[in-house]
Amino acid sequence: MAAGSTSRSRAAALRVREATPDDPAWLDFVEHESRALIYHHPAWLEVLRREYSQDAICLICEDADKTVSGILPAVYTRGLPLGIGGELTARRLSSLPRTPIAGPLARNTRVMTALLGAAVERIDGENGRQLQLKVAGPELDGMVNDVVGKPWRESYLLSLPSRGEDLRFGDARNHARITWSIRRAAKLGVRVREAEKEKELRSWYNLYLETMRLHVVPPRPYRLFAAMWDILRPLGSMRLLLAERCEGSEASLVAGIVLLMFGKTVFYAFAGARREALSLRPNEMLHWQAIHDASQGGFTRYDLGEVGESNRGLAEFKAKWGTETYWLYRYYYPRSANEGSSNGRIGDRALTIASAAWRRLPLRATELLGNRIYGYL
Repeated sequence: MAAGSTSRSRAAALRVREATPDDPAWLDFVEHESRALIYHHPAWLEVLRREYSQDAICLICEDADKTVSGILPAVYTRGLPLGIGGELTARRLSSLPRTPIAGPLARNTRVMTALLGAAVERIDGENGRQLQLKVAGPELDGMVNDVVGKPWRESYLLSLPSRGEDLRFGDARNHARITWSIRRAAKLGVRVREAEKEKELRSWYNLYLETMRLHVVPPRPYRLFAAMWDILRPLGSMRLLLAERCEGSEASLVAGIVLLMFGKTVFYAFAGARREALSLRPNEMLHWQAIHDASQGGFTRYDLGEVGESNRGLAEFKAKWGTETYWLYRYYYPRSANEGSSNGRIGDRALTIASAAWRRLPLRATELLGNRIYGYL
């Protein structure tokens, strides 16, 4: 359906129309909606478009007087070939692909229902394509028939005080342990600063590739980060913090994290670190700085992101900052997509062999494979 076409919702006073990300009404709504995240911003949609040349569908719900009361960003994906991964990685209209949380943003239940109904209309009749929505919690339950969801992963959120000096990471013992780690890292010469040039982003990207290879996760292509640098950083919505070890007049890069921010929330989005430097506690230094900067910058939430069920070490790292957990949900239409499939399951032995092989790949090979894989998702 072309941009500007409309779809009538079940609620007579509401109208859902299709727009493009540069529609002024979209940006105006996002900038004035307190629950909006960076992933709802049209700039993020442009970042995704630059990553894989996928145009976004922007559904806007308006009242009778044309006041915008809700939005739903979405992108069509190709899905993995040959049924790999089963129905959960099939062809989708996703809100949003390669994004941890996005989904519809609405002022009330009627608006949310209208947006969901309009999205379902775009899927009906498309053989083999599913609607996928990524939200926090079971907020979409029962709104539209056959739009069903379930918990996906736990995510870790730190609520920030209005004053940086009031920051406390858990109980007194836990706070003291983190403070000790920061002092130790400083004594070992670790310093944190914000990247200022894109060549520093490229240097960090090599550490990111190393980290993704170690954890057997396909890396995102460099052009994604270049797009963030070009589009989000000038808006104040992206930072790259670097941890360096200073020895005399020399400084060597040992770790770095990418932060995305908008409204009241800062997201810890990507990380890269040199494995042999982890004993220097650069990751603790980076988050310590990022959290204090966020608090002093007026943000109220520092989101450390989701953790897979089997990665207990990462879960413990995120929990020690005094975070609370919440569930990310994945909703699908039609219902069968949420039920999953046995296709694509890998046995434990095969997975162990594949993981060992992945960790031996040259970094360039992991970059190329990651780029190929994400192009379908």
